[in-house]
Amino acid sequence: MTRRPLATRSAGWAKALARGLARTQVTPNAISMASVLFAGLACVAFWASRGVADGWLVVAATAIQLRLLCNLLDGMVAVEGGKASADGAFWNEFPDRIADVAILVGAGLAVDNPALGWAVGSVAVGTAYVREARVAQGLDADFSGPMAKPHRMAAITIAALLAIALPRIAGHATLELALWVVLIGTVLTFVRRAVRFREALSRK
Repeated sequence: MTRRPLATRSAGWAKALARGLARTQVTPNAISMASVLFAGLACVAFWASRGVADGWLVVAATAIQLRLLCNLLDGMVAVEGGKASADGAFWNEFPDRIADVAILVGAGLAVDNPALGWAVGSVAVGTAYVREARVAQGLDADFSGPMAKPHRMAAITIAALLAIALPRIAGHATLELALWVVLIGTVLTFVRRAVRFREALSRK
């Protein structure tokens, strides 16, 4: 199972939470599934916020962060908690692809531009594909940016909170701008990873 390098994995609160979950009947795969539920909640909250910078954007931003928390804890419970399973690699990756698309499409719905959301979601899946294609060839996983998953989720979260904090100045325009920035950054990430993948194969 490939794991994204995360500084928060070494944080005391993260270790304590992972240890607590490891002592329960909760499995890493269940935590991975929960990430999809939070992503679905974010999608619905974004859709409900269309045209109005209200509390739904706070719900969306919170759900995004809870999704990322699940992404952090599933691996920690599996590896550090000793609860890894034979199909863990599947649950480590498959729910993430659904969650990415759900959140990004939801953001597109919030700004009445679903095509933009689908475009960002599609390219985001592409970056993950290139990373896993490397792994399938026996190469190290490439988590490089400039717009990897944590960066995409941070940009959307910040934009959602700015939209509600500064409704007259920013509003949903901030969210739409963030989606365009994420799209461009994710395309660059896809191209960069693809180039690095080809170069790595040529050196084998």
